[in-house]
Amino acid sequence: MYIGLDIGGTKCAAVLGNLAEDVEILDKITFPTAGKTPEEILELFSNFIEEKRKLHQIDGIGIACGGPLDSKKGIIKKPPSLPLWDGIEIVKYFEDKFNVPTHLKNDADACAVAEWKYGAGKGTENMIFITFGTGFGSGLILNGRLYSGTNDNAGEIGHVRLRKSGPIGYNKAGSCEGFCSGSGIRRLALIELEKLKKKGITPDFVQKIGGEDNITAKVLAENARLGDSFCKRVYKISGKMLGEALSILIDLFNPEKIVIGGVFMRSGDLLYPYAEKVIKKESLIYSQQAVKVVPAKLSENIGDVSALVVAQGDL
Repeated sequence: MYIGLDIGGTKCAAVLGNLAEDVEILDKITFPTAGKTPEEILELFSNFIEEKRKLHQIDGIGIACGGPLDSKKGIIKKPPSLPLWDGIEIVKYFEDKFNVPTHLKNDADACAVAEWKYGAGKGTENMIFITFGTGFGSGLILNGRLYSGTNDNAGEIGHVRLRKSGPIGYNKAGSCEGFCSGSGIRRLALIELEKLKKKGITPDFVQKIGGEDNITAKVLAENARLGDSFCKRVYKISGKMLGEALSILIDLFNPEKIVIGGVFMRSGDLLYPYAEKVIKKESLIYSQQAVKVVPAKLSENIGDVSALVVAQGDL
């Protein structure tokens, strides 16, 4: 029986589950990250663990969190979406408190292993998982093993700059994360909106949703499907940039599958037609013929499963 803790820029989750044969999630809590200090979040996690260990023997605690971090020392090192989490010795915190083996992994790496073992990447030797949520990063399964790099920083595709300017993501304007993340799509829409406002144009949907403060990737997707030309254009730009990012990964790693979570799971229909055109143009022909790009099979449970996988401690 394991505890999985998923720390995200938007929300956090704690789950109780086991991975005896398949994934079984027995209990779960979620809460927003915003407005809470690391200490407050750790306390909420601790209360959940304390409650569950009264009923079950807990064999491990797994923590999945965006990088940068040091998985060997168990330290979170100020991820861009979690600026308050600077030097948090989270593994030591839980091991001292509960005397249970505790492990920390980059969330993209953890999700990669989860999809490889239980999801869309099952049976592959070379697979890439891409987070497409608050941030944009990748986890690499190469030759049947997780590859994390020298100090857990492999696969940070979100930091790669695609354009000299553009929406900011991973503290860099024009980055993959700036164009291809939930927060990045919102920033992209605001940039495109500002261009129109300078011409004296305001798209109808802005008034419809009650102002630009209410613009989110989800709202843009909903209106794009209703035929709004501005929203469709935002997703077209993001889709093209996604294609450029995927082309880089395809050329570098020659994977069998690229599995994408987050926004792509919900809005792949708005993104992938444009991404696919770019992949066909930009990536090596034999590599693009060998790869399939698919949404995460674990769907909205991927964060839960990934944290439980980390708790096993054998990544």
